[in-house]
Amino acid sequence: MDATSSVISYLSGRQCATQWKIFLLSTAQELAEKFSAAELRTFMRRVGGRFGRELPVPACATLDDIQLAMSQIWTRLDWGWVQITDETDHLRLQHYCAPLEAALGREALAWTPAFLEGVYQQWFEQLGAGDRLRVSQISDFDGISGIGLRLGSPAST
Repeated sequence: MDATSSVISYLSGRQCATQWKIFLLSTAQELAEKFSAAELRTFMRRVGGRFGRELPVPACATLDDIQLAMSQIWTRLDWGWVQITDETDHLRLQHYCAPLEAALGREALAWTPAFLEGVYQQWFEQLGAGDRLRVSQISDFDGISGIGLRLGSPAST
């Protein structure tokens, strides 16, 4: 492992408070033994929706305002930040530094990113996107580039 990877690994391991780390890891392992990845993705998406309702995003006038408002919520909670780009037929969201692996373990990355889908779905609905557009994960978690998501028509995924 090179120096950059070592630093990133060290810092990501510190994203979850020590008092919660073994509890959350044990919980994730028990959930994974009891439920399928598809069931856990559905569950985490629902948890994310609830999170988004508990911490609503304020009204925003521009895409830059949306990105800033969402990132301010995330950074206040030590959950990283989001970069949003307007593509031809969808919005691309790149979420950086989510503590999913640090808190719930590498194995849980098959289903924990659905939490982010649920949060962003709720936030975009609050901003008027409606329920015809859907947030979906488009790339796996990567310690450097984060997790890629998209907001768009489900038919064009």
